[in-house]
Amino acid sequence: MSLPDSLAQRLRLPVVCAPMFIISNPDLVIAQCKAGVVGSFPALNARPAEELDRWLDQITSELADYDAKHPDRPSAPFAVNQIVHGSNDRLQHDMDMCVKYKVPIVITSLGAKEFVNEAVHSYGGLVFHDIINNRFAKKAIDKGADGLIAVAAGAGGHAGTISPFALVQEIREWFDGPLLLSGAISSGQAVLGAQAMGADLGYIGSAFIATEEANAEQAYKQAIVDNAAADIVYSNLFTGVHGNYLRPSIEAAGLDPDNLPQSDPRAMDFGSGGGSDSKAWKDIWGCGQGIGAVKGILPTAQLVERLTVEYELARKRIAAA
Repeated sequence: MSLPDSLAQRLRLPVVCAPMFIISNPDLVIAQCKAGVVGSFPALNARPAEELDRWLDQITSELADYDAKHPDRPSAPFAVNQIVHGSNDRLQHDMDMCVKYKVPIVITSLGAKEFVNEAVHSYGGLVFHDIINNRFAKKAIDKGADGLIAVAAGAGGHAGTISPFALVQEIREWFDGPLLLSGAISSGQAVLGAQAMGADLGYIGSAFIATEEANAEQAYKQAIVDNAAADIVYSNLFTGVHGNYLRPSIEAAGLDPDNLPQSDPRAMDFGSGGGSDSKAWKDIWGCGQGIGAVKGILPTAQLVERLTVEYELARKRIAAA
Protein backbone atom coordinates (compact mmCIF):
# COMPACT_ATOMS: atom_id res chain seq x y z
CA MET A 1 0.00 0.00 0.00
CA SER A 2 1.25 3.48 -0.82
CA LEU A 3 -1.20 5.26 1.47
CA PRO A 4 -0.18 7.54 4.35
CA ASP A 5 -0.91 6.08 7.79
CA SER A 6 -3.30 8.95 8.53
CA LEU A 7 -5.59 7.46 5.91
CA ALA A 8 -4.82 3.74 5.85
CA GLN A 9 -5.23 3.23 9.60
CA ARG A 10 -8.67 4.87 9.70
CA LEU A 11 -10.35 2.73 7.05
CA ARG A 12 -12.50 -0.30 7.74
CA LEU A 13 -12.65 -0.96 4.00
CA PRO A 14 -10.24 0.41 1.34
CA VAL A 15 -12.84 2.72 -0.19
CA VAL A 16 -13.32 6.40 -0.89
CA CYS A 17 -16.91 7.41 -1.65
CA ALA A 18 -17.14 9.62 -4.71
CA PRO A 19 -18.52 13.16 -4.37
CA MET A 20 -21.79 13.29 -6.29
CA PHE A 21 -23.46 16.47 -7.49
CA ILE A 22 -26.76 17.09 -5.72
CA ILE A 23 -26.64 13.63 -4.07
CA SER A 24 -23.83 14.02 -1.52
CA ASN A 25 -24.79 15.96 1.61
CA PRO A 26 -23.57 16.14 5.23
CA ASP A 27 -25.83 13.29 6.38
CA LEU A 28 -24.43 10.95 3.74
CA VAL A 29 -20.82 12.00 4.35
CA ILE A 30 -21.14 11.55 8.12
CA ALA A 31 -22.74 8.12 7.70
CA GLN A 32 -20.00 7.03 5.30
CA CYS A 33 -17.21 8.16 7.62
CA LYS A 34 -18.80 6.53 10.67
CA ALA A 35 -19.07 3.29 8.69
CA GLY A 36 -15.32 3.37 8.07
CA VAL A 37 -14.98 4.64 4.50
CA VAL A 38 -14.02 8.11 3.28
CA GLY A 39 -17.13 10.22 2.73
CA SER A 40 -17.05 13.17 0.35
CA PHE A 41 -19.14 15.90 -1.25
CA PRO A 42 -18.64 18.57 -3.92
CA ALA A 43 -18.18 22.03 -2.41
CA LEU A 44 -20.64 23.34 -4.99
CA ASN A 45 -23.42 21.23 -3.46
CA ALA A 46 -23.51 23.68 -0.57
CA ARG A 47 -25.57 26.57 -1.96
CA PRO A 48 -25.35 29.48 -1.49
CA ALA A 49 -21.61 29.65 -0.84
CA GLU A 50 -22.17 30.59 2.81
CA GLU A 51 -23.76 27.19 3.38
CA LEU A 52 -20.38 25.50 2.97
CA ASP A 53 -19.23 26.91 6.32
CA ARG A 54 -22.27 25.35 8.01
CA TRP A 55 -21.79 22.01 6.26
CA LEU A 56 -18.15 21.75 7.29
CA ASP A 57 -18.98 22.75 10.86
CA GLN A 58 -21.64 20.04 11.04
CA ILE A 59 -19.41 17.33 9.58
CA THR A 60 -16.34 18.10 11.69
CA SER A 61 -18.39 18.52 14.89
CA GLU A 62 -20.40 15.31 14.50
CA LEU A 63 -17.37 13.23 13.55
CA ALA A 64 -15.35 14.63 16.47
CA ASP A 65 -18.18 13.74 18.83
CA TYR A 66 -18.40 10.24 17.34
CA ASP A 67 -14.65 9.72 17.68
CA ALA A 68 -14.71 10.78 21.33
CA LYS A 69 -17.37 8.16 22.02
CA HIS A 70 -15.70 5.44 19.89
CA PRO A 71 -11.94 5.74 20.46
CA ASP A 72 -11.49 2.07 19.53
CA ARG A 73 -13.13 2.57 16.13
CA PRO A 74 -12.85 6.21 15.03
CA SER A 75 -14.43 7.55 11.88
CA ALA A 76 -12.68 7.63 8.53
CA PRO A 77 -11.48 11.00 7.17
CA PHE A 78 -13.75 13.01 4.88
CA ALA A 79 -13.08 14.80 1.62
CA VAL A 80 -14.32 17.84 -0.27
CA ASN A 81 -14.35 17.99 -4.06
CA GLN A 82 -13.30 21.24 -5.74
CA ILE A 83 -14.10 21.93 -9.40
CA VAL A 84 -10.90 23.64 -10.55
CA HIS A 85 -12.43 25.07 -13.70
CA GLY A 86 -12.11 28.67 -14.85
CA SER A 87 -15.86 29.23 -14.61
CA ASN A 88 -16.03 28.29 -10.90
CA ASP A 89 -16.07 31.72 -9.28
CA ARG A 90 -16.41 30.16 -5.84
CA LEU A 91 -13.08 28.33 -5.86
CA GLN A 92 -11.12 30.77 -3.70
CA HIS A 93 -13.93 31.10 -1.16
CA ASP A 94 -14.45 27.37 -0.97
CA MET A 95 -10.72 26.72 -0.58
CA ASP A 96 -10.61 29.24 2.26
CA MET A 97 -13.28 27.16 3.99
CA CYS A 98 -11.27 23.98 3.46
CA VAL A 99 -8.27 25.61 5.07
CA LYS A 100 -10.38 26.95 7.95
CA TYR A 101 -11.68 23.46 8.78
CA LYS A 102 -8.48 21.63 7.78
CA VAL A 103 -10.36 19.29 5.45
CA PRO A 104 -8.31 16.05 5.47
CA ILE A 105 -8.63 15.30 1.75
CA VAL A 106 -9.43 17.61 -1.16
CA ILE A 107 -10.43 15.98 -4.44
CA THR A 108 -9.77 18.19 -7.46
CA SER A 109 -11.51 17.90 -10.82
CA LEU A 110 -11.53 19.56 -14.25
CA GLY A 111 -8.23 21.34 -13.79
CA ALA A 112 -5.10 21.31 -11.62
CA LYS A 113 -3.85 24.51 -10.00
CA GLU A 114 -0.83 24.77 -7.75
CA PHE A 115 -2.42 27.28 -5.35
CA VAL A 116 -5.11 24.72 -4.46
CA ASN A 117 -2.51 22.06 -3.67
CA GLU A 118 -0.39 24.51 -1.69
CA ALA A 119 -3.39 25.60 0.40
CA VAL A 120 -4.21 21.99 1.33
CA HIS A 121 -0.58 21.16 2.07
CA SER A 122 -0.31 24.19 4.37
CA TYR A 123 -2.19 22.32 7.10
CA GLY A 124 -1.08 18.78 6.21
CA GLY A 125 -4.02 17.74 4.04
CA LEU A 126 -3.94 15.49 0.99
CA VAL A 127 -4.91 16.31 -2.60
CA PHE A 128 -6.24 13.60 -4.89
CA HIS A 129 -6.85 14.62 -8.51
CA ASP A 130 -9.24 12.73 -10.76
CA ILE A 131 -8.08 11.95 -14.29
CA ILE A 132 -9.27 9.96 -17.30
CA ASN A 133 -5.93 9.26 -18.97
CA ASN A 134 -2.20 8.98 -18.29
CA ARG A 135 -1.37 12.40 -19.78
CA PHE A 136 -3.65 14.21 -17.33
CA ALA A 137 -2.28 12.04 -14.52
CA LYS A 138 1.26 13.26 -15.15
CA LYS A 139 0.10 16.88 -15.29
CA ALA A 140 -1.69 16.54 -11.94
CA ILE A 141 1.38 15.15 -10.18
CA ASP A 142 3.59 17.82 -11.78
CA LYS A 143 1.28 20.45 -10.28
CA GLY A 144 1.68 18.94 -6.80
CA ALA A 145 -1.19 16.48 -6.27
CA ASP A 146 -0.47 13.75 -3.72
CA GLY A 147 -2.55 11.03 -5.35
CA LEU A 148 -4.60 10.16 -8.38
CA ILE A 149 -8.14 8.95 -9.00
CA ALA A 150 -8.20 6.94 -12.20
CA VAL A 151 -11.70 7.41 -13.62
CA ALA A 152 -11.98 4.50 -16.02
CA ALA A 153 -14.70 3.23 -18.33
CA GLY A 154 -18.00 2.55 -16.61
CA ALA A 155 -17.72 5.20 -13.91
CA GLY A 156 -20.70 7.35 -13.01
CA GLY A 157 -20.79 11.09 -13.57
CA HIS A 158 -17.87 12.49 -15.57
CA ALA A 159 -16.20 9.33 -16.85
CA GLY A 160 -13.45 8.22 -19.18
CA THR A 161 -13.40 5.49 -21.80
CA ILE A 162 -10.15 3.66 -21.01
CA SER A 163 -10.19 0.17 -19.52
CA PRO A 164 -9.25 0.16 -15.83
CA PHE A 165 -6.62 -2.50 -16.52
CA ALA A 166 -4.90 -0.30 -19.10
CA LEU A 167 -5.19 2.93 -17.12
CA VAL A 168 -3.82 1.53 -13.86
CA GLN A 169 -1.01 -0.25 -15.71
CA GLU A 170 0.12 2.94 -17.44
CA ILE A 171 0.01 5.01 -14.26
CA ARG A 172 1.83 2.43 -12.14
CA GLU A 173 4.73 2.40 -14.60
CA TRP A 174 5.84 5.77 -13.22
CA PHE A 175 3.76 6.60 -10.12
CA ASP A 176 3.98 4.72 -6.81
CA GLY A 177 1.86 7.11 -4.72
CA PRO A 178 -1.79 6.81 -3.66
CA LEU A 179 -3.94 5.56 -6.53
CA LEU A 180 -7.72 5.21 -6.44
CA LEU A 181 -9.71 3.42 -9.13
CA SER A 182 -13.19 4.39 -10.29
CA GLY A 183 -15.36 2.54 -12.77
CA ALA A 184 -18.35 0.26 -12.07
CA ILE A 185 -17.19 -0.65 -8.55
CA SER A 186 -20.26 -1.57 -6.52
CA SER A 187 -19.20 -4.76 -4.73
CA GLY A 188 -16.54 -5.88 -2.31
CA GLN A 189 -15.15 -8.21 -4.96
CA ALA A 190 -14.63 -5.25 -7.27
CA VAL A 191 -12.76 -3.36 -4.53
CA LEU A 192 -10.39 -6.31 -4.14
CA GLY A 193 -10.05 -6.49 -7.91
CA ALA A 194 -9.00 -2.84 -8.00
CA GLN A 195 -6.27 -3.57 -5.46
CA ALA A 196 -5.16 -6.68 -7.33
CA MET A 197 -4.49 -4.67 -10.49
CA GLY A 198 -2.45 -2.05 -8.60
CA ALA A 199 -4.81 0.52 -7.05
CA ASP A 200 -4.76 1.27 -3.33
CA LEU A 201 -8.44 2.11 -2.93
CA GLY A 202 -11.73 1.65 -4.71
CA TYR A 203 -13.71 4.79 -5.54
CA ILE A 204 -17.46 4.17 -5.29
CA GLY A 205 -20.29 6.53 -6.16
CA SER A 206 -23.44 5.15 -7.76
CA ALA A 207 -24.11 2.44 -5.16
CA PHE A 208 -24.48 5.17 -2.51
CA ILE A 209 -27.27 6.88 -4.44
CA ALA A 210 -29.51 4.04 -3.30
CA THR A 211 -29.03 4.81 0.40
CA GLU A 212 -31.43 6.37 2.86
CA GLU A 213 -29.11 9.33 3.54
CA ALA A 214 -28.52 10.30 -0.11
CA ASN A 215 -30.14 13.52 -1.34
CA ALA A 216 -31.97 11.88 -4.25
CA GLU A 217 -35.64 11.52 -4.99
CA GLN A 218 -37.09 8.08 -4.34
CA ALA A 219 -37.59 7.37 -8.04
CA TYR A 220 -33.87 7.98 -8.68
CA LYS A 221 -32.89 5.60 -5.87
CA GLN A 222 -35.28 2.95 -7.14
CA ALA A 223 -33.92 3.34 -10.67
CA ILE A 224 -30.47 2.42 -9.37
CA VAL A 225 -31.96 -0.80 -8.01
CA ASP A 226 -34.08 -1.60 -11.07
CA ASN A 227 -31.55 -0.99 -13.84
CA ALA A 228 -28.20 -2.45 -14.93
CA ALA A 229 -25.16 -1.74 -17.09
CA ALA A 230 -27.13 -1.95 -20.35
CA ASP A 231 -29.26 0.99 -19.16
CA ILE A 232 -26.33 3.44 -18.97
CA VAL A 233 -25.82 6.06 -21.71
CA TYR A 234 -22.53 7.93 -22.32
CA SER A 235 -23.01 11.56 -23.41
CA ASN A 236 -21.59 15.08 -23.04
CA LEU A 237 -24.91 16.80 -23.82
CA PHE A 238 -25.87 17.69 -20.27
CA THR A 239 -22.73 19.34 -18.87
CA GLY A 240 -20.27 19.65 -21.73
CA VAL A 241 -18.16 16.82 -20.28
CA HIS A 242 -18.77 13.19 -21.18
CA GLY A 243 -20.47 11.19 -18.47
CA ASN A 244 -22.70 8.20 -17.85
CA TYR A 245 -26.44 8.59 -17.26
CA LEU A 246 -29.49 6.41 -16.68
CA ARG A 247 -31.44 5.78 -19.89
CA PRO A 248 -34.92 6.01 -18.24
CA SER A 249 -34.22 9.55 -17.01
CA ILE A 250 -33.18 10.65 -20.49
CA GLU A 251 -36.33 9.14 -21.97
CA ALA A 252 -38.45 10.82 -19.29
CA ALA A 253 -37.01 14.16 -20.40
CA GLY A 254 -38.37 13.52 -23.89
CA LEU A 255 -34.99 12.74 -25.46
CA ASP A 256 -33.85 9.77 -27.54
CA PRO A 257 -30.91 8.17 -25.67
CA ASP A 258 -29.66 6.62 -28.90
CA ASN A 259 -29.58 9.92 -30.80
CA LEU A 260 -28.33 12.59 -28.42
CA PRO A 261 -26.59 15.63 -29.94
CA GLN A 262 -23.06 16.57 -28.97
CA SER A 263 -22.47 19.51 -26.63
CA ASP A 264 -19.77 22.14 -26.95
CA PRO A 265 -17.29 21.64 -24.07
CA ARG A 266 -16.71 25.41 -24.08
CA ALA A 267 -20.25 25.80 -22.76
CA MET A 268 -19.32 24.34 -19.36
CA ASP A 269 -20.23 26.77 -16.59
CA PHE A 270 -19.71 26.12 -12.89
CA GLY A 271 -20.15 29.73 -11.84
CA SER A 272 -21.72 30.01 -8.38
CA GLY A 273 -22.74 26.39 -8.49
CA GLY A 274 -23.58 25.68 -12.09
CA GLY A 275 -26.26 28.17 -13.11
CA SER A 276 -28.84 26.82 -15.53
CA ASP A 277 -26.95 23.54 -15.89
CA SER A 278 -28.03 22.55 -12.39
CA LYS A 279 -31.43 21.62 -13.82
CA ALA A 280 -29.80 19.03 -16.06
CA TRP A 281 -28.18 17.39 -13.05
CA LYS A 282 -31.55 17.08 -11.33
CA ASP A 283 -33.56 15.83 -14.28
CA ILE A 284 -30.96 13.58 -15.91
CA TRP A 285 -29.67 10.99 -13.48
CA GLY A 286 -25.94 10.30 -13.48
CA CYS A 287 -24.97 6.70 -12.84
CA GLY A 288 -22.16 4.20 -13.47
CA GLN A 289 -22.30 0.75 -14.98
CA GLY A 290 -21.87 -1.15 -11.71
CA ILE A 291 -25.44 -0.80 -10.47
CA GLY A 292 -26.34 -4.41 -11.23
CA ALA A 293 -24.86 -5.22 -7.81
CA VAL A 294 -27.34 -2.89 -6.05
CA LYS A 295 -30.39 -4.88 -4.94
CA GLY A 296 -32.15 -2.50 -2.58
CA ILE A 297 -32.24 0.90 -0.87
CA LEU A 298 -30.32 0.63 2.40
CA PRO A 299 -28.91 2.75 5.20
CA THR A 300 -25.31 3.65 4.37
CA ALA A 301 -24.00 1.56 7.27
CA GLN A 302 -25.67 -1.56 5.85
CA LEU A 303 -24.26 -0.93 2.38
CA VAL A 304 -20.73 -0.62 3.79
CA GLU A 305 -21.31 -3.79 5.82
CA ARG A 306 -22.34 -5.63 2.64
CA LEU A 307 -19.26 -4.37 0.79
CA THR A 308 -17.00 -5.38 3.69
CA VAL A 309 -18.40 -8.92 3.90
CA GLU A 310 -18.03 -9.36 0.14
CA TYR A 311 -14.47 -8.02 0.26
CA GLU A 312 -13.39 -10.40 3.02
CA LEU A 313 -15.06 -13.39 1.36
CA ALA A 314 -13.32 -12.57 -1.91
CA ARG A 315 -9.95 -12.36 -0.14
CA LYS A 316 -10.48 -15.76 1.46
CA ARG A 317 -11.57 -17.28 -1.84
CA ILE A 318 -8.49 -16.02 -3.66
CA ALA A 319 -6.16 -17.08 -0.82
CA ALA A 320 -7.60 -20.58 -0.93
CA ALA A 321 -7.32 -20.95 -4.70
